[in-house]
Amino acid sequence: MSSALHEQPYLESWRWMSRQIRCAMDPDEPRLIEHYLAEGRYLACCTATSHWTIAETSLRLLLDTVAAARANIELKQISESQGTAIVDAALGLLQSDFMQHFPVDIFQTGSGTSSNMNANEVIATLASRLLGEPVNPNDHVNCGQSSNDIIPTTLHVSAALALHEQLLPALVRLVQVIERKAEEVHHHVKTGRTHLMDAMPVRMSQVLNGWAQQLKANIGHLQDLLPSLQSLAQGGTAVGTGINAHPQFAARFSEQLSKLTQVQFKPGEDLFALIGSQDTAVSVSGQLKATAVSLMKIANDLRWMNSSPLAGLGEIELEALQPGSSIMPGKVNPVIPEATAMVAAQVIGNDTVITIAGQSGNFELNVMLSIIAQNLLSSIELLTNSSHLLGEKAIASFKVNESRLKEALSRNPILVTALNPIIGYQKAAEIAKKAYQQGRSVIDVALEHTDLSRSQLEVLLDPEKLTAGGV
Repeated sequence: MSSALHEQPYLESWRWMSRQIRCAMDPDEPRLIEHYLAEGRYLACCTATSHWTIAETSLRLLLDTVAAARANIELKQISESQGTAIVDAALGLLQSDFMQHFPVDIFQTGSGTSSNMNANEVIATLASRLLGEPVNPNDHVNCGQSSNDIIPTTLHVSAALALHEQLLPALVRLVQVIERKAEEVHHHVKTGRTHLMDAMPVRMSQVLNGWAQQLKANIGHLQDLLPSLQSLAQGGTAVGTGINAHPQFAARFSEQLSKLTQVQFKPGEDLFALIGSQDTAVSVSGQLKATAVSLMKIANDLRWMNSSPLAGLGEIELEALQPGSSIMPGKVNPVIPEATAMVAAQVIGNDTVITIAGQSGNFELNVMLSIIAQNLLSSIELLTNSSHLLGEKAIASFKVNESRLKEALSRNPILVTALNPIIGYQKAAEIAKKAYQQGRSVIDVALEHTDLSRSQLEVLLDPEKLTAGGV
């Protein structure tokens, strides 16, 4: 059962209907699509046999079918018995193992017609069996709809629900983990670094709170895009004019879908724009890319701080998730940060595909819908999973190596920056260079080349004090 739906109260009725459908069908019977393949219908033109890998989209398409059938019953576009059979068939599919009946590959006609009619024909077959009379995939299941509006709608619905139910909660949880860890490590002061070179000291908590703020900004930007995602193309049918759809169908559809999902959807202000372009998906993907970039930065910071045990920085020790290298005993690698970095790279690549696909809105229809849906949901899922792992298996559990932090701070010549207002930049630079060249502490060298006492220098160059900024 999809985690996106597990708390919905209406699932019990879905489970009941699923059992009825299982009882009504012979488990040894060939797949339902073969009935249509034999008749040379839509699926016969699809040579690919691998499943559409985004099960979430198939699930949302079934939800959209339920909303459409209920809207059409209200508007008396199909009979109540036909509509009820369609609803029961779709809900039953959601609680069954019938995903085997949806074999269409994502690389298909750009409008997603193959997948849409795959669903319509499977649902029509099941509905016909439940009703005891023919239910037509075009006239009844697809009533008031076109692939050109139902697939863009499904794309928006899938992404909106995936953000609501998966990625946003995962990012919020990651922020909580980081902020809790920041409190835990607040007392640790480390050498800051710019250009990978030693710089002024920072508190470990300042580093982590910086990460948290990056993610909070990403959360806010994603939330800002939700109203656009929740505006739907449904009702535009073939080209945006709404031909063959009841004038109230778009509004009734959105109402029904909102009840099903507990997320507020509405008809788009301009259906031509929502069918002819995928600008919203491109925007969402761009923000997912920004989130990936933030996670890449966090992952790389963790990798650098963890580099050890002798020749690296060794500031922290990540939780060991593997026994070691395949050939070098005792060498434990930063598994989760590296996995997160690869996820980020994939999401960035997904965004490039979506950007190109978004340009394929030729006149009244974008014709790369299935690959946009695939990559958008893939990015959301990848970021969701990596956020959970990064938080729980890397950030929450790392240990700080205080002795290494103090050792590096004691020899950091850049601390002399704090003396700039007192002795001037040029004199401070000379002291820093001498301290580095001679391998001595900056306090010892400054004591020889300034009129400041050791006690004054210890106060002025106290690393903890320097993390507070100011003059």
